[in-house]
This record gives sequence, C-alpha cells and structure tokens, in this order.
Amino acid sequence: MGELIPLFPLGTPLFPGVVLPLHVFEPRYRRLVLDLLALPEESERRFFGVVAIRQGWEVERIAPAEALYDVGCTARLQLVRPQSDGGFRVVTVGGERFRLHDVVVGEDPPYLQGEVEWLAEEEAAEEAAGDAEGLVLPGTGARPAGDDPAGDGASPPCDDALDEVVAAVARESLALLTGGVQQLFTDYVGEVAELGAGSGGEDAERAALLGAVADDPAGLSWLVASAALLTTEDRQALLAESATRRRLAAETRLLRRELTLLRELGAVPAPLQRFATPMTVN
Repeated sequence: MGELIPLFPLGTPLFPGVVLPLHVFEPRYRRLVLDLLALPEESERRFFGVVAIRQGWEVERIAPAEALYDVGCTARLQLVRPQSDGGFRVVTVGGERFRLHDVVVGEDPPYLQGEVEWLAEEEAAEEAAGDAEGLVLPGTGARPAGDDPAGDGASPPCDDALDEVVAAVARESLALLTGGVQQLFTDYVGEVAELGAGSGGEDAERAALLGAVADDPAGLSWLVASAALLTTEDRQALLAESATRRRLAAETRLLRRELTLLRELGAVPAPLQRFATPMTVN
C-alpha cells in the first residue's frame, strides 16, 4: 500500500516550484480546503496532489485511474482567502512528484484520494555516472571507477583524480546544455510575443523568472515545462522525467520543434481544454 493523499485533477500538470493559484468553489473541493486548514499551520500535510486529466473532463464518469495520468505533483498550500460565497481563493506551490497507483472514490471525504509512491530526483552524481558510462578518459585508456565493460567483475584502476575529470566534464556539459535551453527559450518567448499569443505581462514575467533560475538547471527545466505552450502529453513526459539533464535534453528538442512551427507556420498549439464545455464548476 502506498501513501494516501487528496487529489485535485486539472487539465494540465503542475511542476515543482511553480506557483498555482486556484479559485475553489465546488463543494467537495471546499471540503478539501477546509480539511487542510484544520491541520496545524506548520503541518507538512497541508498539500494535495495535482494530476492531469488524460481523457474527458468529468473524471468520475469513467474509471478515475484510467482518466488520470500516473505521475503528478503535490500543491502545497501557501495562501487561502475565503470568499463571500463560501469558496476560496488559494495560492499553492508545486512540491514533490509522485506516481499514482490507484484512485479511491468515497463519500467521506467526498473528493478523490490517490494511493501514491513518491518519486525522487536523480542526483547530479548519478547523472554524471550515467553520462560517463563507457567513457575512456583521453590519454589514459582507463575507464571511470565502477565501469566493467567485460562483465567479469573487475574494473580497471581509476584514481580520484580521474574521477574528478569525469565529474568536471559532466558539470561542464550540463552547463552547456542549460545555456542552450536558456537561449532557445528566450528565442521561443520572442517568437510567441511577435505572434501575439502571449500578453506583454506574461512575457515580462517569463523573462524575470528566466533570470531567477539562470544558475539552477532543475529550476530552468521546470520553468520551461510550465511556461512553454506545449501539449499536455509533452508536459506530462517532462514531469515524469527524474533526471534534470535528460529533461533539459528533451526540452532542447521540443523548443527546436516549436520554434520551427512558429517560424514556418506562424502557429502555436491550443490545448484541447480550450474547446471543452466544463461539466463541473472546478
């Protein structure tokens, strides 16, 4: 059995570190907010899980586990403003990623709950080790520690200095990848602005956020995933990727694709939810 957490299905994924404001006025989600507010203010449990809807706009009309994507992100409660009609204006921030194993539908509580497994980010050292797999260090003929291409359980000697060379190369390659994504995203925002697909305020906000995460590869990867006008499928694939390096590499491909579409077709993708008639008030 995994951990049971409250769920809030939405039309698009939430990403770690991304601010998500919500207007909550459906009764079951009012109850969810009230349940969270009943917890001590310092409680680590003041969150719910945001999962993107895979199909349909009324999750309970089909099997919920099939209607939702299997990787989501927690939304941690930051600010709650009660409204005169009994609803709430809330501000949340994306927290931890999780894999959804099952969905629980009940009468008390009336909102969906999910049985989840928490997903860890791959550490930089693990990513470096993955990039170094099969690498022969120039001028030495030696391989990084732990590499066993022959499968005989014996690794060629590799001292700390050689390990540091591998780590330095990995860090440099990540920096180059990060810089490439920054430039592509800057170009992309400019093209979107020229087409009038984004407001001036949104463009300025993206530019400010880009500056704030300039030295944070993981933060940059989540900013691009949330701010680029990608399909839900593309965003979901980025959310499911645990390694920053691989996420940035995927975003490099996606941004190049989107820039080509913008420049050649003068078009940006429109989410299907834009054409849907909502079947619930949330």
